[in-house]
Amino acid sequence: AATAVAAVLRWSERRRFAAETALAEERAERARAEEHAEVAAHLHDSVLQTLALIQRDSLATPDIRGLARHQERELRSWLFPNNTDGAAEEGGFREALVDVCAEIEDIGAANVELVVVGNTSAPTGPIVRAAREAILNAQTHAKTEVVSVYGEVGDDAVLVFIKDRGSGFDPAAIDPSRHGVRESIVGRMERYGGSAAILSSPGTGTEVQLRLPLESP
Repeated sequence: AATAVAAVLRWSERRRFAAETALAEERAERARAEEHAEVAAHLHDSVLQTLALIQRDSLATPDIRGLARHQERELRSWLFPNNTDGAAEEGGFREALVDVCAEIEDIGAANVELVVVGNTSAPTGPIVRAAREAILNAQTHAKTEVVSVYGEVGDDAVLVFIKDRGSGFDPAAIDPSRHGVRESIVGRMERYGGSAAILSSPGTGTEVQLRLPLESP
């Protein structure tokens, strides 16, 4: 009987120790979360607002504005890791498009606003490279402050739309010697069984619509 009582006491002591340890860990995690929230609030009210002002400053050079955007994006990803709308998901179409938009935003003067719905690990290199060329063209030629990019993974195809409200142009009047649109966008999509439509006219902005069929399982 004494042995049984001792075993029960040992079991009870282990349970009590485990409960106290779990409670201590919970309190420590809560303290870390509160500290992180306080730091996030402070940086949001100071550093992030400063970076935003730099991006809107007409006297700042494109390099400075690009650096400010890059730093803001990195800071936001650390401050709000759960508020990425899936953008940080590793691998596949989503990450590739996120990387392309971040790369071009860092080297150009315009903001690249991206929304991505869905993801796939299927080969999507052609549409991502065509999208990169279209975004780069918008940054270089459209004379606009914002380029909007929307990507979506459907049941049978991947879609990307690149839109700006810039100067626009006549697609039919593109010089044959310019291969950016003809080969890097339209030609590339057609070579991989997809399609590209360019909707634009002078003064109305431009929208590039890309579609790449997904291979059947």
